[in-house]
Amino acid sequence: MACPFFAPSVRLAAGAAPKGPHAPRLPLGEPYAGVCHAGPSGPFEPSEPVLREFCNRGYARGQCGHFPEGHPADAVRFSVTADDDHGRVRMVYIIEQYHAPLEYGPLEYAGATSGIGNWVGKQPAEPLASQARAFVGSYLSRKE
Repeated sequence: MACPFFAPSVRLAAGAAPKGPHAPRLPLGEPYAGVCHAGPSGPFEPSEPVLREFCNRGYARGQCGHFPEGHPADAVRFSVTADDDHGRVRMVYIIEQYHAPLEYGPLEYAGATSGIGNWVGKQPAEPLASQARAFVGSYLSRKE
């Protein structure tokens, strides 16, 4: 589950992903660098340790100094529900609070294999849109 304030933009080097038999599965599929939208003074780039521990994993309430006190969402999770092998990926997003669904809904992204994709139907707001695009990109790269 990624932090609900994290807008991923670039995959981090392969060595940045946790390794080993008990390594956690990263919610976006791979570790990402990006910007945090939690700060009151606008988006900023977190340090790599903060990216690894909080932005990419979520559930940073009470641990990350940037997480806004009292905000209901803790993390965002994605799951693929359909894939037509032509870059059209259907998924569901779940915004969690204390490990339970707070909000959820379907998303559909087309043209992902061409590198120039667009949303079909509902266009999610940022940073959810950036997270969903990163998730689709990671999903398709693992699928290959």
